[in-house]
Amino acid sequence: MPRSQNNVASHHRRKKILKLAKGYWGSRKNVYTIAKNHVEKGLTHAYVGRKLKKREYRRLWIARINAAARIHGLNYSTFISGLSKKGVSINRKVLANLAAENPQVFAELANLVKN
Repeated sequence: MPRSQNNVASHHRRKKILKLAKGYWGSRKNVYTIAKNHVEKGLTHAYVGRKLKKREYRRLWIARINAAARIHGLNYSTFISGLSKKGVSINRKVLANLAAENPQVFAELANLVKN
């Protein structure tokens, strides 16, 4: 009995990798064995990048909150602990947005923490 080759599945597998490699430079986009390596590496970097993005945004929000809190004579840690003691539960993304776009409301929060 002759050996069976699953041409349909192997063609789809190669086509999927080459589609992901579209836009790559040189033989990375059209030679399957090279494209496979670079697509795999690219997907790994994309996965790591999604995790790093969350960290970087949180660092940015904290820096913005700290800068705005220092204008009102507080530092970041005392501001955040003061908010939690007063029972104000606003996340860092919203606080950073308030500090940048609505400083009057942020000033009211800072006064709440001070008193």
